[in-house]
Amino acid sequence: MPMDDPRVRDRLAVERTRLANERTLLAYVRTALALTGGGAVLLQFFPAYPFLFWLAWVLVAAGGILLVVGVLRCLAVRQRLRESGDG
Repeated sequence: MPMDDPRVRDRLAVERTRLANERTLLAYVRTALALTGGGAVLLQFFPAYPFLFWLAWVLVAAGGILLVVGVLRCLAVRQRLRESGDG
């Protein structure tokens, strides 16, 4: 099939969307790890400061929530791609 065939263009567009979805998931994971790691560092090195103690737990919780949001978003986009008949 030649590259200017609409079916080829559509298939490549779907593949680009899948790859973008994976990259977005990885960005969510990377950000969640950074937040959780920052919270863990605060807990490890500054346990005597009450404000930093609570900030650390907020960061850890935010990292966990962000990871769940990212996974759910990725699964929703994947499901929409399958439902569109292109996946």
